[in-house]
Amino acid sequence: MRIGQGYDVHALVKERPLILGGVEIPYEYGLQGHSDADVLLHSIIDAVLGALGEGDIGRHFPDSDATLAGVDSRILLRQVSDLMVNRGYQVGNIDATIIAQQPRMAEYLSVMCDNIASDLAAHKSLINVKATTTEKLGFEGKGLGIAAQAICLLFNS
Repeated sequence: MRIGQGYDVHALVKERPLILGGVEIPYEYGLQGHSDADVLLHSIIDAVLGALGEGDIGRHFPDSDATLAGVDSRILLRQVSDLMVNRGYQVGNIDATIIAQQPRMAEYLSVMCDNIASDLAAHKSLINVKATTTEKLGFEGKGLGIAAQAICLLFNS
């Protein structure tokens, strides 16, 4: 068994869609980034790569790569899933947290779990996503950005 953890943060900006866990969430702000800036999937990608001992998202998908501009992070997650399977591992479980003051996300969490489970070829019961606020403290609490953290357990398949 191998354990990995991941963390990502992006600034909130106008005129970008807010995409988390592969779900577009109606909100007046979106996340700024080279790809679709899906902090949840980026943190999960980093957790899986960490468990594999394969560095981080920037090593595999650098923001200097023009072909990745605006890319759907689910595509990146599926590529990491392929790497995981090729290395002989599968998901034991993933637990992730979205950290944001707004918007409320409870109604989207189940679909996020569906997306992640599908992309990692894992049963949905192995994927947990939750959201929390910072009680208006820090950059998340002030509405300047959204962060996410994830931990995953992989085991030999």
